[in-house]
Amino acid sequence: MFRRAQLGVSLAVLTLVAAGLHLSPAAGQEENFARQILARGRVFPEIGPGVAALRRDSAGRYYVLAAPAKAVVVYGADGARVGQIPNANSRGAKIVYAQDIDLDAQGRLVVVDRGANALKIFEPDGSLNATIPVTAPMSLAALSGNEFAVAVLRSENLVSIFDLHGKLLRGFGEVEGAPASAEKSGLLGRGRLYGDSTGHIYFAFTDRPDPTIRKYDRFGYASYEISLPASEFTPQTEARRWNSITIEEGGAAATTKPVIRALGIDPETHEVWAAIGDELVHFDRDGNRRAAYLTSTKEGAPIEASAILIEHDRMLIAADPLGVFDFALPERQLPPPSQQ
Repeated sequence: MFRRAQLGVSLAVLTLVAAGLHLSPAAGQEENFARQILARGRVFPEIGPGVAALRRDSAGRYYVLAAPAKAVVVYGADGARVGQIPNANSRGAKIVYAQDIDLDAQGRLVVVDRGANALKIFEPDGSLNATIPVTAPMSLAALSGNEFAVAVLRSENLVSIFDLHGKLLRGFGEVEGAPASAEKSGLLGRGRLYGDSTGHIYFAFTDRPDPTIRKYDRFGYASYEISLPASEFTPQTEARRWNSITIEEGGAAATTKPVIRALGIDPETHEVWAAIGDELVHFDRDGNRRAAYLTSTKEGAPIEASAILIEHDRMLIAADPLGVFDFALPERQLPPPSQQ
């Protein structure tokens, strides 16, 4: 059994000392507020629409999956493009249509090739290491020991664990009846998987009435579930734009609801950042809510995250079709508590 994380945490007013931080009320919440944070600039400028995933390896290289999803672009630690995968070392191996990517403990790139009904594992130099047959894979989290947690479009479980040979080792996660229109929404499935450096798996639901995240260990123990009231993310002005999906129930008129479009997990603290429209909600490692932020360009245009990468002192946020933007981690911009 999982425990629900605390959601009604009152946020104390903090002194903001860095430029670009402004206070604004959160939607429908008087005791909580969202702070506006502005991007410091754009990175990987040749990357535009359709960013689905951002990853960084131990050598500081960045891997970007973007439209048309037939290759993963690789950048050096300085942000300069250094190549792509597949490449000449791939010896003819192709990506038909990539849905998601991750990096395993050996630094190999694992691609969810939905177009080929497979996971494809590439070495850092681009050579193909293995092809794992998986029917209708949608997202994954690479685990240690050559195991892979996969969200499959049609499965009895939310999470399916496969080995390097494509053998289904185990599955877990309760499956609730999804709306008939779930596949029409463009999200294709019940939700999306993310992983962290300790082997934990995070499932961000897209078929729930409220934005919901559940955290599992690799064997299926759910340590917490976060459920955010959908009413909190009701747009208050036309200037606030929200990603949503359409749901039809019993042929009734369509309605929209906010969904989590991206998660970022801090590799050092294992804290979670969830993107809903242009709002970024921050949780500690136990699922307790810490703060909320509105993400914008320097000019104030809302940034709706499609992918998030958390680093030591910054976060990269991809927005479709604007590209990838660099933000300082908000907590790094606040003064330390005074010593008594």
